[in-house]
This record gives sequence, C-alpha cells and structure tokens, in this order.
Amino acid sequence: MRDSGIRSAHHEAWNPLGAALIADFPNLPPRERNMARRIFLEPEARTVHPDWDEAARSTVGMLRMAVGRAPGDPRLLRLIGELTAGSSEFGRLWATRYVHEKSHGPKRFHHPVVGEIALRYETFHLAGLETVLLVTYAPEPGSPAAAALEQLRKQARHE
Repeated sequence: MRDSGIRSAHHEAWNPLGAALIADFPNLPPRERNMARRIFLEPEARTVHPDWDEAARSTVGMLRMAVGRAPGDPRLLRLIGELTAGSSEFGRLWATRYVHEKSHGPKRFHHPVVGEIALRYETFHLAGLETVLLVTYAPEPGSPAAAALEQLRKQARHE
C-alpha cells in the first residue's frame, strides 16, 4: 500500500491505509501490534483474513523460520508460548514443524466497509536486521481492489 504517512513504533511500521485495512495499529497497545497474535488470538481474524487457513499456516512457518534465525530470543519464545496456550490451532500447526519464508504472493483481506480486497504482497529483508521484514501490499492497477483501497484512503484521511 503506497502512502507516504508511515507511522512506526520500535521495529513496527504502518501507514494509515494499512491501519484502515488490517487493524487500527495506532490505537492498539504495542503488545497487540503483532500479526501472529492477531491471526491466532483475535476472534475477528477469520473475517479479516478470508484465507485464514493459509494465513495461519504461513504465520506458523514464518515463526519457525524466526526461531531458526534467533533460537534464544526470549520475546519470540514468550510469543510462541502465549500462542500455544491461547490457540489450539496454533499448537496443532506448530507441531507440524512447517517452515516458511514469506516472500511474495496473493493475499486477500475482508473489510467491513469495502468488502473483499485481493492484493499481491512482496516481502523485503532489511540489511542487518534479520528478524525485521518490510511487507508491501499492492492491488492490480484499475482493479476493484484498487478502487476499494482508494475508498479506504479517502475514509482514513477524514477520520
């Protein structure tokens, strides 16, 4: 999502359009600004992510990859413990030992105002910060998704 108004907190960043589409990140407590936590512990995740099964599987795979890169990271280990305790789906998927590198592909979101939005994502690793990823989402030009994002952009500007 292209938007020059990037907001960040520590190693988190989002823009107003991303917040309008996915979650109201600026108004969430910092601990809740975690996509794995949102996928597995937030009841609305299955609505926001129409492809929830794939989102859950790839999220677990990315966490496995992160553990491989930083095996003793206490924050990562606490997150995995919290997800295991709070979600039987997470525990079942974690037991598969699936590993996934998030790189690129399709992603669907459902928004209560504009409906389903089909995007493509690209993931970039930041040099020197192996555990930090930059993920961009973009619609096909002229697509219904592009029109829906424009509607969300306008709405976000007026809030």
